[in-house]
Amino acid sequence: MEAIFSRVSVRKFEDRPVEPEKIEKILRAAMAAPSAKNQQPWEFYVVTNRETLLQLSKATPYSMCVKNTPQALVLAARKEGLNAPEFRDIDLAIATENILLEIETLGLGAVMIGIAPIAASMEKVRVAVSIPDSLDPFTIVPFGYPAKRKDWEDRYDEKRVHWIK
Repeated sequence: MEAIFSRVSVRKFEDRPVEPEKIEKILRAAMAAPSAKNQQPWEFYVVTNRETLLQLSKATPYSMCVKNTPQALVLAARKEGLNAPEFRDIDLAIATENILLEIETLGLGAVMIGIAPIAASMEKVRVAVSIPDSLDPFTIVPFGYPAKRKDWEDRYDEKRVHWIK
């Protein structure tokens, strides 16, 4: 639970790659996410290529930090063969949260950059990573060793809690 209460969005990273065994732990955490009817609609791209990271940094006005990370994950969602297609994006969002929490647990930092459902951004990511038409790009998660980290902020607001008794 500590990772939930310490995780912050990190956009500046040290210029050193994350070890492969840590990346595998991150991917295992992603694939441990619950999924509607166990459909597991996700595919993961681990991007370390400098030119590809630069292309990804241009996918949205908010993805510029990708150009300065040693690696990023791109999550994509299958379009076909799904048991509950209406829950596909929720499944991907849960997997992304698992990724962010495992990254925090490992002493790393990350930020989630939303791609779907913005068609222009999805196409830029598709081209940059060579994602086939059978998949929809969903999000980019640049991650690594934090070069700069802001303090955690308590966002609890009791006015948003509604008790039905």
